[in-house]
Amino acid sequence: MTHIGYTMMTEQAGPRDLVQHVVAAERAGFDFSVTSDHYFPWLEEQGHAPYAWSVLGAAAQATSTIPLMTYVTCPTTRYHPAVVAQKAATTQLLAEGRFRLGLGSGENLNEHVVGGGWPAAHVRLEMLEEAVEIIRALFDGKNVNHHGPHFDVENARLFDLPDEPTPIGIAVSGERSCALAGRLADLVIATEPKAELVDSFERHGGNGKPKVGQLPVCYDPDEDAAVRRAHEQFRWSLGGWPVNSELPGPASFDTATQHTRPEDVAESIPCGDHVDTFVEAVRPYVTAGFTEIALVQVGGDHQLPFLDWAEKKLLPALKDL
Repeated sequence: MTHIGYTMMTEQAGPRDLVQHVVAAERAGFDFSVTSDHYFPWLEEQGHAPYAWSVLGAAAQATSTIPLMTYVTCPTTRYHPAVVAQKAATTQLLAEGRFRLGLGSGENLNEHVVGGGWPAAHVRLEMLEEAVEIIRALFDGKNVNHHGPHFDVENARLFDLPDEPTPIGIAVSGERSCALAGRLADLVIATEPKAELVDSFERHGGNGKPKVGQLPVCYDPDEDAAVRRAHEQFRWSLGGWPVNSELPGPASFDTATQHTRPEDVAESIPCGDHVDTFVEAVRPYVTAGFTEIALVQVGGDHQLPFLDWAEKKLLPALKDL
């Protein structure tokens, strides 16, 4: 059975609202939740970027059953992997076993703020692999001294650890990242319904492990209003990973999408309130082999109406997939 999740999107709501939204998602019956981890919104129109880890701590205390997960954290530039390991272990303790650590190679949008430059894609994957190895060692309770090509760790050990190591997910976009995830991850993460990503992950050791996808949607009883909002706040999503990982700020995404039309966005993001339209948008992920799909409702001020509608109409329909 496919599990349907809810996304706390830090780019479009403040911290207190995000916690309120995930509480409502738990009440509505979503199977899990994920949280983005950004320093900037993609576009100025989204308007927010609170610290995701504070939100996760609050969400862990405000909820009782819904699983939590980063989607995703970059453990290589803005954060050192030894610090990510500590944050994740603490969050897992607060969540009483409901937390999964989703990791990825990051976007220039968020990582440039520490002034370390933005490495080439193959270097970022090397850094991610080394970071995962450090995090794994710390999750195992080891005293870690590490001097690698990208990171140094001096005499680090985590004193507060959950009974079982926190599951690690790795975001993928191609063969090399799938090989890394298949070898080192407990689950795989992707934002496109590509069967080749699932197949590659399974070939490299991921057979039987969860495959988590994500889909933006824009619920509104007024379909035209939904299309306008999706275009205003989510037109960046049409750029694809090679573009979205490289641009340095919201102004760049605004410039890159200046010729993107509302109808272009509506072709990729289901808009309105027709349940069948949303179900058919989810179906390619199921067909591709994803076991979990996290929905992103576009618009920070439109979460609670979406959650009410999802509880009554969308989630029952998606259970039949």
